Amino acid sequence: MSAQNQVVLVTGAGNGIGRNVAVAYAREAATVIIVDKNAESLEGTAELIIAEGFDRPISRVLDLSDPASIEACFEELAKSVGRLDVLINNAGFGIWKSVYDLTIEEWDRVINTNLRGTFVCAREAAKIMKTGGSGGAIVNISSTRATMSEPNSEAYAASKGGILSLTHALAVSLGQDRIRVNAISPGWIETGDYTKLRPEEHHQHPSHRVGKPDDIARACLYLTDSRNDFVTGTNLVIDGGMTRKMIYLE
Repeated sequence: MSAQNQVVLVTGAGNGIGRNVAVAYAREAATVIIVDKNAESLEGTAELIIAEGFDRPISRVLDLSDPASIEACFEELAKSVGRLDVLINNAGFGIWKSVYDLTIEEWDRVINTNLRGTFVCAREAAKIMKTGGSGGAIVNISSTRATMSEPNSEAYAASKGGILSLTHALAVSLGQDRIRVNAISPGWIETGDYTKLRPEEHHQHPSHRVGKPDDIARACLYLTDSRNDFVTGTNLVIDGGMTRKMIYLE
């Protein structure tokens, strides 16, 4: 897998999966653009990349719930950077609250950031990719919660389910412009202290371990490698096999 000479934009790059994805592309000699609404978190990611001996990434502070700000950001990048080969739509959050208490404002905040933000970023990135003439690749980070749920996750589940549908629609619409669009649905990806996980938390997975952010980063590299241009419109589930495991009370 190679990202050498690619220009790659990662949203939600200030921490967690997004941070690891950004570092992974820097290691592959890509020009990395990191986006997050938290400037301090972005600087932390930039410092990690620099500490590994790579160039400082291009950073942009951006609230993905604001479509006008997204449009302005991509317009500025089109002028200052000139091209874009890869977009990783990673940013998102959830509100875990009883359906009886979840407010419309909270619902809208999750949907507008996770789903609408993903769409607007994809649309604006595609404009740059199309203008460049060589196409590109978009990866939307969904979740296994798009197809299975725990209680009190309605807004998050709806947003991630929407991302799956959005992905295959975009793949069909943008294929004529040589832009591939795929999704990744992570399961349990531990972004905190991995050493504090209990043995039973690992062993419940058919893979016998909880996931790590690097598992998602490697999948992004695969899906955006130009040699894998026959892969589009798909959803890659990376969950250690948990969505294929039947669970009964004993």
